[in-house]
Amino acid sequence: MYAVVKTGGKQYKVVVGQKLKVEQITADIDSQIVLNEVLMVADGETVVIGAPLVAGASISATVVTHGRGDKVTIFKMRRRKHYQRHQGHRQNYTELRIDAIVK
Repeated sequence: MYAVVKTGGKQYKVVVGQKLKVEQITADIDSQIVLNEVLMVADGETVVIGAPLVAGASISATVVTHGRGDKVTIFKMRRRKHYQRHQGHRQNYTELRIDAIVK
């Protein structure tokens, strides 16, 4: 059984027991959260696709940890203009463990 869930402006395919890094969610570590924006649920050959969301479906997950991703380097340059700019960015994330998929 798997589902497609939307959180943080992105879509993720989730399976029970999976650990998943999503955009930062304001929740305490070891707390239970519910993801309600379920776009699709598949159980064997039965597939339910929402329009746009599956009615009554939800994903329960546990917050494992919070962290910061790898550094991304941004380098901008204009040739022959003596313009160079260096910048770095680290995105915050929340790691979730998927506990249950409710249809």
